[in-house]
Amino acid sequence: MSILVVGSVAFDNVKTPTGGGTDLLGGSATHFAIAASFFSQVRLVAVVGEDFEDRHVAPFRERRVDLAGLQRVAGRTFRWAGEYGDDPNDRRTLDTQLNVFADFQPRIPEGWARSPVVFLANIDPELQWHVIEQVDAPAIVAADTMNFWIDSKRAGLLRTLSRVRILFVNDSELRDLTGRRNIVQAVDAVRAMGPQVVVVKRGEHGVIVFQPQGTFAVPAYPVREVVDPTGAGDSFAGGFLGYVASRLHAGPPDYRRAAVVGSVMASFQVEAFSLDRVRTLTPGEIAERYRGFRDLTCFDDLDPDALLGAAAP
Repeated sequence: MSILVVGSVAFDNVKTPTGGGTDLLGGSATHFAIAASFFSQVRLVAVVGEDFEDRHVAPFRERRVDLAGLQRVAGRTFRWAGEYGDDPNDRRTLDTQLNVFADFQPRIPEGWARSPVVFLANIDPELQWHVIEQVDAPAIVAADTMNFWIDSKRAGLLRTLSRVRILFVNDSELRDLTGRRNIVQAVDAVRAMGPQVVVVKRGEHGVIVFQPQGTFAVPAYPVREVVDPTGAGDSFAGGFLGYVASRLHAGPPDYRRAAVVGSVMASFQVEAFSLDRVRTLTPGEIAERYRGFRDLTCFDDLDPDALLGAAAP
C-alpha cells in the first residue's frame, strides 16, 4: 500500500556535541518519507521555496518518493536552527523561520485522495484537518503532534484526533494532552479522543506501543555514537508506518514488528547529520540491525512456573 505524508521540508542549522552543519536538508516529511520508502511507496505533500535546488531533490529521487505534491512557490524554504546538549533529549531551538511554510495550504494531487495510509506529520492541526477533508476513507490515518499545538490549537487538534487511528506522541506530549501523569491512564484518555493505537516515543529509552490487543515495548538500539538526533522521531514513524503499509492486512503482531522496524530506522538516522546515513543505507544493513534487536530483546523459553526452580518450597 502507498503512504501519503503531509508535513514540512526544511533546511536545518544544527549544533551537537559532535559537530554541526548549516542548511541541512530536514523537515518532518523529509525524514518520514525517506525512512518509509524502504518499505512502501511514498507520496509527499509539502512546500518549498526558490532556494530549493535540484540537489535537494536528489535524496527523494534516489528513494523513488513521489514528489507530485511538492509545491514550489516564491520565497525561502522553512528554516530551523537548534542545539543539542550531551543529553540527546535536551534540544534548544535557536531560530525558526516559517517563510513559505507560513502560508502552506496542502493540496492533494488528483489520484492521491484514495491513498490507503495517510500520515499527518507535526504541523498545525488545522492543516491536518484540511488534509483529512481531502482524502477518501483511508484505511489508516496516523498523526504526530507537539506541545505547542496541544497548548495553542487544542480544539483543532481534538477534532483531528477524532479521525486518527494511530497517534505518535512522547511522554511530555501525552501528559500535556491528557492531564494524566500515569502513562496507562493517559493512553486510555487518548483512546477516548479517537486513536486506538498510541505509540509513545521515549527517546533513548525506547518506545511503547499501546493497542487494543495488548502493549508492546522495545528499547532504543544502543548505537556507538549519537551524532545528530534531529529527525529520529520522524524516521521512527516512517519505518513504523512503512512496514504497516507493506502488510496487506496488518494485525497485532505486525504492529509489534513495526515498532522494531521504526526503532531500526531511527537508530540509523541518529548516526549522522541530515540524511547522510540513511542515503547510504542498504536493505542488508536494515535486516542485520533488525536481527540485532531480536537478539537484544529475546528471552528463552523457560516456563514462568519454573522460575523459582529448586528454591520453591
